[in-house]
Amino acid sequence: MRSLHLAKPEDLPKLLPLVAAFHDHQGFATTAEHQHDAILPLLQGSPHGAVWLIGPRRAPVGYVVVSFGWSVEYGGMHAIVDELFVRSAVRKRGMGSEALNALAKALRVGGIRALHLEAQQSDDALKSFYHRAKFITRHGYTYMTRTL
Repeated sequence: MRSLHLAKPEDLPKLLPLVAAFHDHQGFATTAEHQHDAILPLLQGSPHGAVWLIGPRRAPVGYVVVSFGWSVEYGGMHAIVDELFVRSAVRKRGMGSEALNALAKALRVGGIRALHLEAQQSDDALKSFYHRAKFITRHGYTYMTRTL
């Protein structure tokens, strides 16, 4: 079974409940309108990012959002996993790992030179999951943000 599907506008009704569940789980104070308005352009072909459904297209169990940018350090396009969510009821079955591996392969074929993500420093289980998916911590670097 292929576990990763590029989301299209018609997938929005299946995707939004997953986004709401992730934002609730993370404690993000976003509204349904905010989530809709942030996701829809990515489904409509925005060059800034894309969304993939995890699991069967007709009944996805998760999603991953990737944003694109340019990196001089990596010599071209790079991507950032902005959100990755798999429903808790189906975690630890390999779907998240399979999706990350398929995503990395697809992005590499598409010319992406590096894939980044962030994990909460205190979440050892999540960091272990990402390490198994071949993500490494860049020693001496801290991911920092300025909200504008």
